[in-house]
Amino acid sequence: MLKREVAVLLAMVLLVAAVAVLITRISNSQGGAETEFVQNAVKNAAITCYAVEGAYPDDLSYLRENYGLAYNENRYLVTYNAFASNQLPEIYVMEKGATLP
Repeated sequence: MLKREVAVLLAMVLLVAAVAVLITRISNSQGGAETEFVQNAVKNAAITCYAVEGAYPDDLSYLRENYGLAYNENRYLVTYNAFASNQLPEIYVMEKGATLP
């Protein structure tokens, strides 16, 4: 009887561990999708600016002020490298506290 109780308890522990791993993986995959969403938002705002004004803006603050760009600045680090007014800037987005692959 004791062996059966131990087996049931072990099975429950393994089930809980598997659920925890699954939840962690789902959470991590959603974080990547949200990071991609922020990157696309920055890129789309820059392209809209170029279409309207004929030049890409020098920095993110211009996109925030004039094109309604908004994202959680406490959660994401956005690097916007504008090197020419007629070329799409390099845009990098990373979740703060995330590690590089």
